[in-house]
Amino acid sequence: MKTSSKSPSNMPEELPISTTIDSTTTTAGPKKLSLVPLIFLIYFEVAGGPYGEEPAVKAAGPLLAIIGFFVFPFIWSIPEALITAELSTSFPGNGGFVIWAERAFGPFCGSLMGTWKLLSGVINIAAFPVLCIDYMKRLIPALESGLPRYFAILGSTIGLSFLNYTGLTIVGYAAVVLAVVSLAPFILMSLIALPKIRPHRWISLGQKGVEKDWNLFFNTLFWNLNFWDNVSTLAGEVEKPQKTFPRALFVAVIFTCVAYLIPLLAVTGALSVDQNEWESGFMAQAAELIAGKWLKIFLEIGAVLSAIGLFEAQLSSSAFQVLGMADIGCLPKFFGLRSKWFNTPWVGILLSTVISLAVSYMNFTDIISSANFLYSLGMLLEFASFVWLRRKLPTIKRPYRVPLRLPGLVIMCLIPSAFLVLIMVLATKKVYLVSGVMTAGGIGWYFLMKLCKSKKVFKFNVDGEVGVEVNGQ
Repeated sequence: MKTSSKSPSNMPEELPISTTIDSTTTTAGPKKLSLVPLIFLIYFEVAGGPYGEEPAVKAAGPLLAIIGFFVFPFIWSIPEALITAELSTSFPGNGGFVIWAERAFGPFCGSLMGTWKLLSGVINIAAFPVLCIDYMKRLIPALESGLPRYFAILGSTIGLSFLNYTGLTIVGYAAVVLAVVSLAPFILMSLIALPKIRPHRWISLGQKGVEKDWNLFFNTLFWNLNFWDNVSTLAGEVEKPQKTFPRALFVAVIFTCVAYLIPLLAVTGALSVDQNEWESGFMAQAAELIAGKWLKIFLEIGAVLSAIGLFEAQLSSSAFQVLGMADIGCLPKFFGLRSKWFNTPWVGILLSTVISLAVSYMNFTDIISSANFLYSLGMLLEFASFVWLRRKLPTIKRPYRVPLRLPGLVIMCLIPSAFLVLIMVLATKKVYLVSGVMTAGGIGWYFLMKLCKSKKVFKFNVDGEVGVEVNGQ
């Protein structure tokens, strides 16, 4: 990230003049993301289609699953999107939430935020090849287990990582095509299911004798409707981010919620099956029951395409987060290297891919639970950073501003924060262990980087802080 000599004499005290740069000098590639590709990148950051929502029905029955996917966006998705819109337009540089935490509470919190969000992101990335294979094993039983499954996950991860290397613009426009094609079978299934829908099935609380699995239920909702802030790490690659980000987030929230609810209503209303059948991948079986094998195959192809979109969008965010952390001096400059041919952060892509491969052989539930726990820690810090920045830097230019005063912002953040605490309380011992080890590693990494800076072992962007504008300046 290019530094600037601009240092207004009336810069607020909280912003050291020696560490600020002009907020307009974010890293620019040969071509930046426009509104439509950004909408679909956000969509794939969060959802990618109704693939993966099935365990909510298995865990708590149709009624609670429907209520969950209807209510959860109001208590979680919308507040997170609003915060992302305000902070991404106020600090429009690569790194996103890392910059916010660093600005609010200093470099230690910025580094810890980077650890939590990067690890949660790459663990989440690891879930998509697994989800894809879970759908494909219904067509190819050999992918159920053993070496074929191992090599399928390995090959798909490496191949998709290389596709990400070819450029963010390509990934953005590919996301548009992937979204349209992957949602098409759900639209067809929902239309064909209309005459078969029996509304009384929607109010079922589940079969008698089947206990509610609240850990699976809440983690499924959370996993399917979070990561709205991941796109903030791409802010430096977006055309006119101050205007584009709020619009893209608004459209993406509505689009994502509708894409979850309509197929869920169609399938739960049209079919009466054993509740335990509602595992990841059941939507393909539902398509066959509703319309025939042709739609099942179409939906499974859509699942593969959706997994590609999810993988590409979230790998892009993780890679640009690494680049952004190098820009602001959290990581050595080497981590911010870009490809000469495609202008992509190849070190960030490589690092994210290696970590995701390392965890990709955990089972699906453990993957999303570990990602959710680390993400919850990061989100608690993000909510605190958002509120504190409003108090600490009240006069900075905010092209988009959440229309609430400080007390209202606190209330808006407390509701989803309570849900985060619930997610963490319900975690298993394995998730506590994995998350604890990774957090300890993140703390150790911060002090190691601090030592490397003092000993000048690696080169760092010491003056790489992202600047902000004061209103009217």
